[in-house]
Amino acid sequence: MKQRTVSLLPDLLLSRFLSGLWFGLFFSLFFCLLPAGFAAQAQISSDAERLRISTERARLEAAFAVENTACYKKFFVNDCLEQLKVRHRDALADLRRQEIVLNDRLRKAKGTEQLQKIEDKSAPEKLQQAADKRTQSVKEFDDKIASDKQKIADRRALQAGEKAKLESSASRVKGNQEKEAGRTSKQALAAEELRKYNERQEQAKQRQARHAADKASRTKSGAEPLPPPVPR
Repeated sequence: MKQRTVSLLPDLLLSRFLSGLWFGLFFSLFFCLLPAGFAAQAQISSDAERLRISTERARLEAAFAVENTACYKKFFVNDCLEQLKVRHRDALADLRRQEIVLNDRLRKAKGTEQLQKIEDKSAPEKLQQAADKRTQSVKEFDDKIASDKQKIADRRALQAGEKAKLESSASRVKGNQEKEAGRTSKQALAAEELRKYNERQEQAKQRQARHAADKASRTKSGAEPLPPPVPR
């Protein structure tokens, strides 16, 4: 179960990254369209988001504490701790990034309120320019969200391609090993058959030599020679 938790951490980090991006989009639209006199409401929303970030940070610290303890039960303790340290740093950096975005949005909300008060006293042309600028800001942020999502999709596609290449290479290596093992087995079998054949030939030569010796001995003694041995 602990190994499964560790392996799912990269996906959890990616999920938090996407949620942070959507969070930024929401607050961008909210603060850009915020009318004058509503900076206090923005502060309330900001406080709620800070509470969420603090809760998430506490949850991450607890999870990493459990994984840190689990590392000491593994054979490669240092490698496990090093990998855990990297994930820990990345996760906290993501939360810090969200806090920075939150602070930036809050400052923009307060600035927007002040600008709105000024714009209310300005000419209609300036009001239109300010509206166009806010529209452009929203568009640029939408473009950035789309670009970030595309980068994530491209990275996943690249990782999938690399994984497929590794699996294909491993399959070829395994096939070559099996072929080599088959050739080695056939060579060993052929060598054994050759050894048995040579052994039979040697035995036949020995039988013929004994038969020739017996025949010569019987010839000298005048006895009837024995028939030649039947080859086996």
